[in-house]
Parts: sequence; structure tokens; C-alpha cells
Amino acid sequence: MKIVVDNAAFSSEDIDFDDFKALGEVSYINEPTREELYAAARDCDAIIVNKVKIDKEFLNACPTVKYVGVFATGYNVVDTDECSKRGVTVCNVPDYSTNAVAQHVFALMLSVYGQIPKYIASVAEGDWTRSRTFCYFPWRTYEIAGKTIGIFGYGNIGRAVAKIAGAFGMNVVVSTRTPPENCPYKLLSFEDMLGVSDVVTLHCPLTAATEKIINGRTLSLMKKSAILINTARGGLVDEEALAEALNSGKIAAAALDVVAEEPMKPDNPLLGAKNCYITPHVAWTPLETRRSLLKIAAENLKKFIQGNPQNVVNNPQR
Repeated sequence: MKIVVDNAAFSSEDIDFDDFKALGEVSYINEPTREELYAAARDCDAIIVNKVKIDKEFLNACPTVKYVGVFATGYNVVDTDECSKRGVTVCNVPDYSTNAVAQHVFALMLSVYGQIPKYIASVAEGDWTRSRTFCYFPWRTYEIAGKTIGIFGYGNIGRAVAKIAGAFGMNVVVSTRTPPENCPYKLLSFEDMLGVSDVVTLHCPLTAATEKIINGRTLSLMKKSAILINTARGGLVDEEALAEALNSGKIAAAALDVVAEEPMKPDNPLLGAKNCYITPHVAWTPLETRRSLLKIAAENLKKFIQGNPQNVVNNPQR
């Protein structure tokens, strides 16, 4: 079997690809142009991607592909309908990043409420050495205990965030498309959740229904003191509307690990927006998380080769 692996997300030396090497003849691509992609994958049987788009044009150029694996839980880079028509199996990697993303949610939240980045930078600049008292606090900080966190999307990551929030003493409310059974938290509509929450955190897939679900109208429903956290997909947010809401004080802050177009463009309206904390899509990158991702992606392909595919997200026509 000829396998093409997009290793752009695994460029560091702490990851190896031995699990794929055991499955066939492997070649690697790293941020290819479309022409380079077609040349690399023209006669392959399987391709494993992260941000490379697998669409009708790709499938026309690479007709031997029978399997598309995604180095992610979200698979919006793949035209699953077109793959299904052609009998191409598409598999994702669910649940590999649950702990890492949930951890990052609270790292962002605590950075905002504790003003951690500002205080660390201030000490590094020597402000503490010039202080006349044992501490100084020019930036107001807050406790998260007792605050209400609204979780939009109650999959594995949403559940993990809810559990951690409870440990911090937060009040948890949930909004989700499909009401879960035996949910221990109060279930609200999306609009009602926005209105009562001190923190709104997004944990849903990017679909036609959720694209720009955070927009001028929905931002206006939030408290002026509220924080928005997005570690899911940048396309969930209308970035112009969020920048305007931050700069005008309609909400207090935003903490984001994703933007609509990545790498972030110099003209992104959120760059320089007031009280906007941004990390470069790194919630999923702890060493343990990346190793787990690679292992499960290789196991998906192994199961496909054996005729018993797992984590299939489409309905390939045979």
C-alpha cells in the first residue's frame, strides 16, 4: 500500500512515524502547493492529512485514493460527500485531545481573570524590583469560583471542561444541539446560555449551522463582563463583530486558540483588539497528545487495511 502523510503538524523531532512505516510504502508532504500535493499523491492508496483540503479536484487528480485519514477530530477539510460517492473511506481521530484542550481552556481563562501575561511581562521588565511594597497589583484580578460557565457543545471536550469547572466551584450550564441523557447540568438554549454566562466556551464542530454563530447579534446577548473562549474552530466566530464588541466594551475579553484563517493574517481585526488573548492553535500540541494522535491515526489505517475500519465519518459507497 502506498501511503502519503501530511507531517506539517509533526515537524518536531519528538515524534516518529514508525506505526505508519509498518503499514506500507510511506512518503511525506509538508505544506505542499496543490501541484506538489497531486504529484505526491497521484498513485497513492491512502492519504493522511491535517489542513490539506481533500475535495473533488483532489479526488479527480488522485483517483487511486481509497482512504483519507485526518490528523484531527474535526474533518471539515474533507469533502465527505464526494468521498462517499467514490467509495473513499474517511476516518478521523476522536477524543485524542480532550485533556489537552480542556487544560488549555482553563489556562486561557486563568490568564484573563488573573492577568497572568501582564504580571509576568511586568516582572520581566523589572517592575517588581522597583516596587516599594512586597507586591503590587495595577491590574485587577478575579476568582473563577462562583462564576457561571456556559458550555456550547457537550461532546468529550465539553464534558471534560464541565468537570474541571465544577472542581473550581463554577456554576455550569450547557447548550447543545442534541440534549444528552442524564446531564447533571442545567440545559439552556444557545441564546439563554449566552445571557447568563460569565464565561462562554465553544466546543462544537464547524458546520453550516454553526459558522459565525458568534456574531453581532449573539454577542449583544452576552454580559458586558463576559469572556468568550474559543478552542474549537475559528470559523465559529465573526471576527469583525468580535473585534468591535471588544473595542467598544460590549464584552470584557476574548481568549482564542483558533482564528478563521490560519496562519493568522496581519490584517486580522482581532490583532490588537482590546482584551483579546490569542494563542497560535496550540491547545492540541502537548507531547502526549500528539503521540496519541499519531498512534490512533495509524491504527485507523491498519483497521481499514484489515477490512474492519474504525472512526469512519462518512458512508462510502462500495
